[in-house]
Amino acid sequence: MNPINPRYGYGANAGSQALFDEGLRQHMLRVYNYMALGLVITGVVAFIVGSTPALYVPIFNTPLKWVVMLAPLAFVFFFSFRIQTMSASTAQITFWAFCAVMGLSLASVFLVFTKTSIAQTFFITAAMFGSISLYGYTTKRDLSKMGSFLMMGLFGIIIASIVNIFLGSSALQFAISVIGIVVFVGLTAYDTQNIKEQYSENYDQESNQKLAVFGALSLYLNFVNIFQLLLNFTGERE
Repeated sequence: MNPINPRYGYGANAGSQALFDEGLRQHMLRVYNYMALGLVITGVVAFIVGSTPALYVPIFNTPLKWVVMLAPLAFVFFFSFRIQTMSASTAQITFWAFCAVMGLSLASVFLVFTKTSIAQTFFITAAMFGSISLYGYTTKRDLSKMGSFLMMGLFGIIIASIVNIFLGSSALQFAISVIGIVVFVGLTAYDTQNIKEQYSENYDQESNQKLAVFGALSLYLNFVNIFQLLLNFTGERE
């Protein structure tokens, strides 16, 4: 087997290139399927909790709401530090658990916004996400250069959001929403290209499955954040 990755075409014949392309296609489908199923889990949990007073009152009317709000962040850190040592099956289970916990956190949107506006915003987000992710997958432009810039923007948004919890400034929240959408749209293209570039047919099945789970997590987070930020503009309050 040619040890050089056939995506670059050095010494690779048409047959090996076709095999690589098919493997890459299956890998990306796995990533998107994991992400889509994660969104379904999140949506179902959020809808059930947000529509059931017996569930949301003990959560959002007590200090437990802070645990629910911060739990997804803890999952992300856990994933980042442990993904290398996890088995593929453990990574999948952890991802599904994360999506369920995120559903608990997002149940609050059903208490604030109308279901119609939530559905409309979801489809707008899906259309935006799909087009940007397709661009990230098909573009020949190297997007790695904007990765560090986007990460700085992300950290800036996180810090500003924490500050605004105490300030409660509507102007700052508007700025956070606008800049946040731009950052997460950029991250969607960047992460899609990065997931594509990380794939290798020389990896074993276990490694590629873990890459697929972690890639799904990255795209899932971009989608959810775009959705939440867009709600600030398109959502109609109850």
